[in-house]
Amino acid sequence: MMPLAPGAFAPVTTHLNTASFGLFPQTAVRALQESVAASAGGRPTDLWGDLEASRATFARIAGVPVHRVALGASITEYTSVIAASLPEGAEVLLPEADFASLVNPFHMRRDLKIRTVALEALAEEVRDSTALVAVSSVQSADGRVADLAAITAAARAHGARTLVDASQSAGWLPVADVDYTVAVGYKWLLCPRGIAFFIAPGDPELFESLNPLLAGWVAGESPWDSCYGPVAEFARSARRFDISPSLHSYVGARHGLQLIEEVGVAAVGAHNVALADRYRAGLAELGHTPVDSSGSAIVSVPGLGGRQQQLSAAGVELSDRAGNLRAAFHLYNSSEDVDRLLELLKNG
Repeated sequence: MMPLAPGAFAPVTTHLNTASFGLFPQTAVRALQESVAASAGGRPTDLWGDLEASRATFARIAGVPVHRVALGASITEYTSVIAASLPEGAEVLLPEADFASLVNPFHMRRDLKIRTVALEALAEEVRDSTALVAVSSVQSADGRVADLAAITAAARAHGARTLVDASQSAGWLPVADVDYTVAVGYKWLLCPRGIAFFIAPGDPELFESLNPLLAGWVAGESPWDSCYGPVAEFARSARRFDISPSLHSYVGARHGLQLIEEVGVAAVGAHNVALADRYRAGLAELGHTPVDSSGSAIVSVPGLGGRQQQLSAAGVELSDRAGNLRAAFHLYNSSEDVDRLLELLKNG
């Protein structure tokens, strides 16, 4: 199996670490270099155009109207806004050991009731008292895929809202239809760091219940008229939740997002999972049992995390997460990459 975008990337290692960060396509590298050089020389460039192009492309990838997409820098910004919207005593249901950026803002609200359960039990643990269920679509530590269909159905049946962190799935899995979605761009969406996407609620009442606590001038309906004093009118769209941007990041982001859109999320997902399945089969032949993450592009093997540095020295990049050796396969990877990793594991 060949890479899906041959010639689009120029890796100098066998990069099986997209769950940590994705590679930039060469079009993004060139655009960033030109943009930085222009800024260094004081020449104006259309950085805001890059930002809006990125917003629009992400909206198409996610299958939502562009007016529902806000642009920030981190997951924590948006989970904090959502946490702040909950009434005192509200119950938040979380999976065990999910990523800190998703769960920590809720724990910081000392007046909320937090219940933490196993990922696999999340749907059955929703109660009438539950106000919000928050979960990562794919777990960072081990690649397990949440049953979002069951979770959202249970939440709706009990009148609860759903928040999904799609940071480890957006770009290779479809974005689920939930109340709130957050995702960073620097992993599977092939963006530079400093970009996070927030899909605001489509329900007008729920949308208005969120207070844009982190808003500055860019969140104004007319940003350039909102530079001084309090913002007189927030944007009527999700742009009211925009955070003052790292503009150069969007120069690269528009190219990474465009490549994902051109190849197609379904094709990327099928490619990634096929490589992950090849790796799982090879691990079984070597006597290793990975965490059960069927259908995932991420494969983690307990007890092998200590091999990460040795593999890195051999030019194969993976992660050590919670003692697991975590491999993550994306559109620039091939069958040869999988086989090289398996050969290194076999030879110790």
